[in-house]
Amino acid sequence: MLKRPHPYPSPFLNSPALSRRWLRSGIALVLSILTLSQTGLSQQKKWVGTWSTAPQLVEPNNNPPSPGLSNNTLRQVLRISLGGDTLRMRFSNEFSTSPVTLQEVHLAVSAGQDTIDPATDTALRFNGNLQTTMGRGSAVTSDPFYFPGQPGTDLVATIYFGSTSADVTGHPGSRTTSYILTGNQVSRDNFAGAVRTDHWYVINTIDVLAPDSAAAVVIIGNSITDGRGSGTNRQNRWPDELSRRFQENPQTHLTAVLNQGIGGNCVLGSCLGPSALSRFGRDVLGQSGVRWLIIFEGINDIGNGAPGVGNNLINAYTQMIQSAHANGIFVYGATLLPMKNSFYYTPEHETERQIVNNWIKTTNLLDGVIDLDLALRNPADTLSLLPEADTGDHLHPNETGHRLMAEAVDLNLFVGRDSLTVSDASLARFFEPECATIGENWNIVEDAQASDGKYVTAMPGFENIANPPADSSDALYIPFQVDSAGSYNLIVRINCPTYDDDSFWIKMDDGNFELHNGLVTGGWEWRNLNAYTLGEGPHTLTIAFREDGALLDKICLATLGIPPLGLGEEAENACLATGLLDPPSPPSGYALEPNFPNPFNPSTLIRYRLPEATKVRLTVFNSLGQEVQRLVGEHKNAGRHQIEWDGTNDRGKAMSSGIYYCTLSAGSYRMVRKMVLLR
Repeated sequence: MLKRPHPYPSPFLNSPALSRRWLRSGIALVLSILTLSQTGLSQQKKWVGTWSTAPQLVEPNNNPPSPGLSNNTLRQVLRISLGGDTLRMRFSNEFSTSPVTLQEVHLAVSAGQDTIDPATDTALRFNGNLQTTMGRGSAVTSDPFYFPGQPGTDLVATIYFGSTSADVTGHPGSRTTSYILTGNQVSRDNFAGAVRTDHWYVINTIDVLAPDSAAAVVIIGNSITDGRGSGTNRQNRWPDELSRRFQENPQTHLTAVLNQGIGGNCVLGSCLGPSALSRFGRDVLGQSGVRWLIIFEGINDIGNGAPGVGNNLINAYTQMIQSAHANGIFVYGATLLPMKNSFYYTPEHETERQIVNNWIKTTNLLDGVIDLDLALRNPADTLSLLPEADTGDHLHPNETGHRLMAEAVDLNLFVGRDSLTVSDASLARFFEPECATIGENWNIVEDAQASDGKYVTAMPGFENIANPPADSSDALYIPFQVDSAGSYNLIVRINCPTYDDDSFWIKMDDGNFELHNGLVTGGWEWRNLNAYTLGEGPHTLTIAFREDGALLDKICLATLGIPPLGLGEEAENACLATGLLDPPSPPSGYALEPNFPNPFNPSTLIRYRLPEATKVRLTVFNSLGQEVQRLVGEHKNAGRHQIEWDGTNDRGKAMSSGIYYCTLSAGSYRMVRKMVLLR
C-alpha cells in the first residue's frame, strides 16, 4: 500500500505552478493506487522492465565533470521501449564505497535535449518521502507512480543530489548527453548553461505495469550492444533498432528490450565492469517480466585470451543457459561478429571465434540462433566486417551495422512462446564462513555490506604465498552433506581490491589444496571458483588464506554455476547466540529450507524436513497476508520432503510478479520463507 504524500509547506502553495504540480501529483498518486488495487484483484497486469542499463563502477576518467554531483542537479535522458501508465524506477549505488543521498528525483517527458515538458513533471517518492539515501553497495526503488507514456518515448530523469560518493556507480557508455547545474534545479524546464557529459549516473531500471501478455527480452553483451559505433543522442544502438521493429509488428508490440551491454566487458572476467557471469543474477534474472535472453558476448575474452578460451566460453554460456531455463527464460545465442584486420585478430583468435560460433549454431541447449556473423560478414572476405557496416576499426559496426544487426533478428522467435516448461530441480546451499570451525589466524570483521554483517580475512602479516597451510590455524572448515550425487559449483562472495590480495587455498574433503589466484574484484562480488563431483553423504570444504587482504563473506554450493543475487539466501550454518563458532551438525529437527531458484519464473522447489511423522500444512501467502495456495495439508512421515510451486493459485490461475511467503506449520513448529516471483 502506498503512503499518502506529505503536503508541501504552505509557501509553495502560493505559487500557481507549484500548486498545479502538487495537485497533479496527488491525483497521480490516487490513480496509481487505484490502478495497483485493481491489478491486485484482477491479476491482469504485471511489472515488466521497459528500460535498463547495466551498473558498474565508473572509471575515474568518466566521473562527473566539475561541478560534480554533490549538492547539484543532474538531468539524464533515456528512452523507454514499452508504454503504460504506472512506473517505478530503480537507482543504484552498488559499486560505490560511500552513501549517496537523492534529495529529490523528478521524471518528465523530454521536449528535446535538456528541456522537459513541464506538464508531465512528476516527483518520485520513496516510502512516501521525496528524499532517500542509498547506502554503499545498495540500490533503491521508488514507489509506483502514475505516468502515462507511449513506447519509444524519451524521458528525462532529474536528480538533486545531497552528499555523493566520488567513486560513483553509473554507466559510462550512455551514448546520450546528460546535464549538470549547481544547486537544486529539479523544477527547471530547461538546463541552459549546464555542463554536459555523455554518461549516465545512478539510474538503473524503469519498470512499467503492463498487460499479462507483455514481456521483456534482455540482451547481455559488451561494447557493441552498449552502442559503440551508434550515434550520440540518436538512440540507434542495435537493441534500440530491434525495439523499433517490435513496435512496428502487431505480434510483438508488447515486447520490451533491456540493454545490458557494458563496453569492454568479458564473459569470464578480467575486463571492464563485472563479468557477464558475475552480473548475470542482477542484470538478467533480476529484471522484471523477462521471457527471453539474447547472449551476445565473448569477443573481448577471445581477443584477450589464450588458446582454449573458446571452450571456456562455451562452459560459461552453458551455465547461463541452464540458469535462465531454470527461471523459465528462453535463450537465444548470437554469433560473434568477424574481426579480421582489427587489433584482436590473429589466426589463433579466429580459431577460437569459429569454435564458439559453431557451437552456438549447433548446440541443442539454445532455444534459437541469431546469426549476426552471417548478417555482417563481407561476402568477399567472410572473416572481415561488411565495409559499409564498419566503423573503421574492423571490430565495431557503425550506425548502418547496428541497423543491419537488428534486421537480422527473426521476430518469430518472440511470437507464440508464452512460457518455458521448467524441469530443472537446481539446488543451492549457503554458508557463513565466520560461523564455521575457524583457525586462530583469521579475523572476523563487521561490515554492513557483508552477509550477516560480517566477513573473514587473514590477520595482517599472516600469508601462505608459496605453499598451502600446514596446520588448522590458517584454515576454516565447513562440514555439509548432499542428498544426491552430482556436480556442485563452489561460488564465493569475496572482496579482493588488488592483485596483491586476491587469492585463497581451497580443497574439498581429503583432496589437495588448489590455488585460486587472480580474483581481484571491484567491491563485493560472487565468483565461481570450481566444480566438484560429490557423492551422496557428508563432505568437508576447507578454505585457507593465501594473501592477507582477501576478504571472504559467504559461500554457496550450487548445481548451477551462476552467481546468486545480492547476498544470496539464508545460510544453513548459523553462529550460536554465545558467539562461539562451532561446526554445524546435520539438521535433526524441523526445517523449511530456502526455495530454489529464488527469484523464480515460473516455478520453484520448496524443501522441508520433519524429524517425526506429523500433520503438515505448507501454504503460500501474498504480501497482503492472503492465502494463495495450500501446497500440503496432510499427515507426512519423518524425513526430507520437497514440492514444486508453479506460481499459480488454488484455481490454477497464474499469479503476478511480486513477493510471496511460504509458511510451514508442523506440530508446534512454524517457519516462513520469502519468495520472489518474476514474470
